[in-house]
Amino acid sequence: MRRRELIAAAAVAALPGVLSATPLDKVKSRGALVVAVYNDMPPFHVKGAGIDVELARALAESLGVKLSLLPFSADENMDDDLRHMVWRGHYLGFGPADVLLHVPVDRPLMQGNPQVSIFGPYWRERVAIARRLDVLPTLDSLAQLAGKPVAVPGQSLAGWLLIGAESGALRDTLQTKWKDGVEAAQALQRGDVPAAAGMLSELQSVLRGDERFAIEPLPSPRAPKDGWAVGMAVKKDATELAQALQGAVNQLAASGQMAAIFAKSNLAWRPA
Repeated sequence: MRRRELIAAAAVAALPGVLSATPLDKVKSRGALVVAVYNDMPPFHVKGAGIDVELARALAESLGVKLSLLPFSADENMDDDLRHMVWRGHYLGFGPADVLLHVPVDRPLMQGNPQVSIFGPYWRERVAIARRLDVLPTLDSLAQLAGKPVAVPGQSLAGWLLIGAESGALRDTLQTKWKDGVEAAQALQRGDVPAAAGMLSELQSVLRGDERFAIEPLPSPRAPKDGWAVGMAVKKDATELAQALQGAVNQLAASGQMAAIFAKSNLAWRPA
């Protein structure tokens, strides 16, 4: 057999093994798990630190590999993020990652994106409001906020709900200049306003444990009653990787490590 034929035969013989390598095999062969996390999402990720970074590190350790963090800025919608960071790659030339964190575990989202698997819920997010107890001992209705300044990020679900609440009666006293719910909560903490709204995680990260304040779900009929779970996403064919990551999430929860990760950012974790 000629040398060229020998090389071709060797390549054909090696091909089945190459084709059968799963995404989990590739992660272990590479020695690193590439985890995509959102930029500027306190307390989950800000400048290389936060809950999602700690969780990503724990997931990589569970697979016996290093962490390769891939921070990125959110696109216009979740479908774009899944396309860019999970199954195709970003048009700017980076990605996809092995797994994307902070994905809503939502059936319509799953049905609309058959290229991915969404699983592993690790936090239940809610729209919430925090208030000074000496000014607002109770808050049964948003009507009680009439005439009172409320800090809320304008470009957020909380902002949208408050701007439209009570037929727009709160609009003139809303302070919407804040970048996120963390900044809004800090304004409340300083005494600038008697109430602040945002994501539960944002408000807790600043105010949890301070007996001057109460943090509760936003009393709006338009707010999702039970909030929504966030988890992770991988390519649809990454079945073994998804199973390994789900197993890691289960173990982190059972061991108390998940609660400890959230506690570092002052959040009270409970199963999603």
